[in-house]
Amino acid sequence: MLYYKTFELTPSHEWTVFIHGAGGSSSIWYKQIKEFKKHFNILLIDLRGHGNSKDRIKSKHSYSFDEVSIDVIQVLDHLNIRSAHFIGMSLGTILIRNIAKMEPHRVKSMVMGGAVIRLNTRVKTLMFLGNVCKKFIPYMWLYRLFAWCLMPNERHKKSRLMFVEQAKKLYQKEFIRWFKLTKDVAPLLVKFEEDPVNIPTLYIMGKEDYMFLLPVEEVVKRNNFASLSVIEDSGHVCNVDQHKKFNDLSIAFLKSLSCSRVLNA
Repeated sequence: MLYYKTFELTPSHEWTVFIHGAGGSSSIWYKQIKEFKKHFNILLIDLRGHGNSKDRIKSKHSYSFDEVSIDVIQVLDHLNIRSAHFIGMSLGTILIRNIAKMEPHRVKSMVMGGAVIRLNTRVKTLMFLGNVCKKFIPYMWLYRLFAWCLMPNERHKKSRLMFVEQAKKLYQKEFIRWFKLTKDVAPLLVKFEEDPVNIPTLYIMGKEDYMFLLPVEEVVKRNNFASLSVIEDSGHVCNVDQHKKFNDLSIAFLKSLSCSRVLNA
């Protein structure tokens, strides 16, 4: 089973499940824990091959999004968490959306930071080059290149360095397994757009998230269950670049859903 850590207020408080992106770990949420644990129970998870989970699940074959999503569902089952609010960053938002496809009753709402919902030409080109070179170039070279392309500005430096430091804890073979998943991203995202879920969703994007902001803006216009908040002076990893704003927006959104349920009860 994956490594996890919980902060529980009471059994009656709602659960929030935090899902990090590729190359990171649950430690990327360190600026969220203090505020969120005042209002919600918290479940932090390290995905397979990442953080404290890197030696917990042995596999010699390639991964699939369904397989990695089931890892998370198994932790929920183990803790007897029937449903929760999910908060994700980057690739973690794809996993949350996949869990919502597989077991929609588990997902009360989704907060999608730096959401990946469509791939533009630049991202596809980077993924193609990465897949061509992944067995010949040290994985940290590739990861640094991707980190710089996603977070190029000087004010993104802290986020960029944090993700590079986290990625150093991956093994080369583990990085390759996760990178192979990029081939499945585009068709999976198409399926998500063709079959939307009626789950309250808040997208939180940095104004300087040049790779992924525009597609989110377009999707939100067509989805009555989704809303978008754009944070100024922030890039892809908005939960770190502007953590206070990210926390305020997320908590206000989740608490508004709780109030709506009480009023409709």
